[in-house]
Amino acid sequence: MPNDNTDQVIDSPRDWVAEHIARYVASSGDDGFEWRGVHTLLLSTKGRRSGAWRRTALIFGEDGDNYVIVASKGGAPDHPLWYENLAVDPHVRVQVKGDEFAAHANVATGPERARLWQKMCEVWPDYADYQTRTTREIPVIVLSRA
Repeated sequence: MPNDNTDQVIDSPRDWVAEHIARYVASSGDDGFEWRGVHTLLLSTKGRRSGAWRRTALIFGEDGDNYVIVASKGGAPDHPLWYENLAVDPHVRVQVKGDEFAAHANVATGPERARLWQKMCEVWPDYADYQTRTTREIPVIVLSRA
């Protein structure tokens, strides 16, 4: 899902995530869109050091026409690498089922973040627990079609 046809996408190095992505891509989301009772999308970010496109699968929520994702990393003390990439370059690629599109990633702040955090904790209640495991404020990201 690169910005042009010459770039190759590198999938997550975690085996179970890479397998999820492979099933999702091969089936246009018919296998993988729903995961453990929630919906997932595929997010591709441009590596901040390598410049290579990196893809991962993430739980998402919806807010109007936008998609919302959370950079939880299970409550780890550091941000996930995909978040560090989009913090440098917010131009990303997204796949929701068979719909692939360019998007802009915006980190929610203030009241918007609070509202979306609550919404995402309803989608995936474990997010609230993840926040108790870390001192960092877990970022909430809004993905808008470019």
